Amino acid sequence: MGLSGLTIGSLAEQAQLSKSGLFGHFRSKEALQLQVLERAREHFEEAVARPVLRTQRGEPRVRELVDRWLRWDAEPGGCPFVAAATEFDDQPGAVRDRLVRDQRDMLDMIATIFRTGIAEGQFRVDADPDQFAQDLYGVMLASHHAIRLLGDRQAEQRARRAVEALLTGVRSQPSG
Repeated sequence: MGLSGLTIGSLAEQAQLSKSGLFGHFRSKEALQLQVLERAREHFEEAVARPVLRTQRGEPRVRELVDRWLRWDAEPGGCPFVAAATEFDDQPGAVRDRLVRDQRDMLDMIATIFRTGIAEGQFRVDADPDQFAQDLYGVMLASHHAIRLLGDRQAEQRARRAVEALLTGVRSQPSG
């Protein structure tokens, strides 16, 4: 159904609540959609982002991010951000603005994780954190589509090999 198909009426029916009661809470379809995105972000932070930040800095943290992200994306319904982004990428408004902010935050998180790996001496100092973030995010998007849309049983392994290639390309060379 996606976010664009989500209405107060359809939610009320599924939740077996009154439409007027839900309308009183959300006031608009857009407010409902924004609340769904807020809850998805909270869930991603709980399941992926916070635990990742408790992992050893550098490459172990990148690997933990990939592991947790792949598990989170495999949950029923898949990634709500990917689904919503394809629905709202060309529709101006508060929902698109929220998606843009969340996606930028995701890319910033990846770049920050990568920068800590540079600071730890695990990644090359001349490596571009923003490029790494975009490349890793690209791998995760491709994995999402291959798993969810194409039903490719090898997609996760391919994603892990792609991440390994990214890491190989940015690792610091041992001195001496």
